[in-house]
Amino acid sequence: MQWAGDQPQHTGLFQGVAGFIRHLAAEKRLSPLTCEHYQRDLLRLQQWLEERSLDQSQEHSQASWRTLNSHDIRRYVAYLSRAGLNGRSIARHLSAIRRFYHYLLREGWAENSPAEGIRAPKSGRRLPVVADVDQLTHLLNAQADDPLELRDVCIFELLYSAGLRLAEVAALDLGTVDLAAAQVKVTGKANKQRVLPVGRPALAALRAWLAVRSGLAGAGQQALFVSRRGDRLSHRSIQVRLARWGLVKGADQKLHPHMLRHSFASHMLESSGDLRAVQELLGHADIATTQVYTHLDFQHLASVYDQSHPRAKRRRINHE
Repeated sequence: MQWAGDQPQHTGLFQGVAGFIRHLAAEKRLSPLTCEHYQRDLLRLQQWLEERSLDQSQEHSQASWRTLNSHDIRRYVAYLSRAGLNGRSIARHLSAIRRFYHYLLREGWAENSPAEGIRAPKSGRRLPVVADVDQLTHLLNAQADDPLELRDVCIFELLYSAGLRLAEVAALDLGTVDLAAAQVKVTGKANKQRVLPVGRPALAALRAWLAVRSGLAGAGQQALFVSRRGDRLSHRSIQVRLARWGLVKGADQKLHPHMLRHSFASHMLESSGDLRAVQELLGHADIATTQVYTHLDFQHLASVYDQSHPRAKRRRINHE
C-alpha cells in the first residue's frame, strides 16, 4: 500500500496526513484497507482545498489544517453532495475528518475540530441486494472443470456458507481451516477474530481444492487461495472470477462477493429469526448494522402477503 509522502514541518495542507495514516496502522493497528480508505478521503478534501485556494486571496492560499473552520467543512459537504455522494458516504468522509483532527489536536497542529457537530444530509437507506436461494444453489452446484474452477467454487462456498467478507476470504491461510472440526478462523475488522462453522458443501469444496492446490502454490506459500502464479489471490481476482462464473453459469444478475455475504445473512435470518446469532456470524460490532437484514425479511414477507392473501389481492385489483 502506498502511503502519502512524509509531511513537511511547516504549516500547510500536506501537514499531518502521512503521520495520521502511520498512527492508524502502527498504533491503532487498523487494516491496510481501512488505512487506505482514510487516506483516500483525506486526500480528496486536500485536493478540494487546494483547487479552491486558487480562486481565493493569497492569505487563504496559505491555509493549513489549523485554519480550516466549520464553514469550510459545510462547503465541502455541499460539494460532495453535488458530486453525487449519498448521505452515508458523506458521513464516512466526516468521520475520517473528525478522527484526523483528533490526531492533529494531540500533536498540537490544530486548536479545534471544524467537523464537530456537522452532520451529513439524510438519504434513503439502500438495502443490500441478495440472490435467490435456488439460483445460488444452482450456481454453486455447477461442475468445476479445472483446478482454478475448483478453487473458485471453494471461495464462493465460503463466502456464502460462512458469510465472509472479501478481505477475510482472501486473507485465509492453510492453518485457519480445521476440516475435522468443520471450522474456519477468520480475522475481521479491527483484527477481531471469530471462529465460524463450515457447512458440508463448503467442506467438500475445501477438500477438492486442497487436493489440487499444491500444483499451483509456490514453495512455502501459506495462503489458502493462490493464483495461477502461485502467490496469494488478490481481492480483484476474486471479484472478477465470481462475476465471470455467474455469467458463464447463467446467473440473472451480476454476482459479487458482498452479495454472497448479504445472501448468507438474509437467508439465515429468514430461516432462524435469530438476529443476535447472525450478528455474531457476520462479525458486526453493532447489532444496528445487522438490522438492515430485518428490512429485507419484511420485504419478503410483504411480497408473499401481497401475492397470496385474498384481501391483499382484492386491494391490488381495486387499485388497478
